Amino acid sequence: MAAAAAPGAVGTLQASRARLVAACCAPLVPGWRLHRSLAGPRVRPAMWARGWAPAAEGAALRRGYSSEVKSEDELRVRYLEEENRGADLKERVKMNPSEVGPFVSKIRAVINEMANLPVPTIAAIDGLALGGGLELALACDIRVAASSAKMGLVETKLAIIPGGGGTQRLPRAIGMSLAKELIFSARVLDGQEAKAVGLVSHVLEQNQEGDAAYRKALDLAREFLPQGPVAMRVAKLAINQGMEVDLVTGLAIEEACYAQTIPTKDRLEGLLAFKEKRSPRYKGE
Repeated sequence: MAAAAAPGAVGTLQASRARLVAACCAPLVPGWRLHRSLAGPRVRPAMWARGWAPAAEGAALRRGYSSEVKSEDELRVRYLEEENRGADLKERVKMNPSEVGPFVSKIRAVINEMANLPVPTIAAIDGLALGGGLELALACDIRVAASSAKMGLVETKLAIIPGGGGTQRLPRAIGMSLAKELIFSARVLDGQEAKAVGLVSHVLEQNQEGDAAYRKALDLAREFLPQGPVAMRVAKLAINQGMEVDLVTGLAIEEACYAQTIPTKDRLEGLLAFKEKRSPRYKGE
């Protein structure tokens, strides 16, 4: 995906008509990479940010992107297109059983990295998000879909189970009973059905360009961008960690996260901007 993205940027990655959008209100973790095996059969990364450029890695199974800030006020758009293939079922058949476990572990680790990115992430599903594709979307903070999109955890059809976090994140997203039903049946939902069960936050009629969900995701990302970068980062941290514990512990986590915003220059800038009736100029400090 990206490394060291500057505040105020929006990064996107498209995989099999399911794109990931990161509103870079805070720097991404340096060196973060998206494993190409997660990308699906046709990968066309589209990076929307300040000066995105590809970092070649030879024969390695990773493709990285780094950013160079040209100026604080400049938001440049550059599309980087590449076609390659990730793991498919024909490749899996050729795998030695001893290779499958480590392979899936790597996929799980990278999806966990996506979940732990310190910036808001949005999955825009305009086409198919099946199996690992949906698991990657579940690792995002928000999911939006076109009504014609198709998504589901279909692994039980292949006599396996979701191995990239699907058995854990789907119940947390839509509830245990319904998640069991969908995983046990390997059912595929369209966008409207996904919205009805709470799997996606927004559903839109597909447009002629086939990117209705992607456009909605960008609109959401632009809503996030003006906010304080430190506040966005610790808000995500407080929500994610708080959902895994009891309420009393969660409130303690919130208090600790709030404390991180108090000494920041951005907090003072926010108060000053309110007093002066102008837009704040946050720097992530």
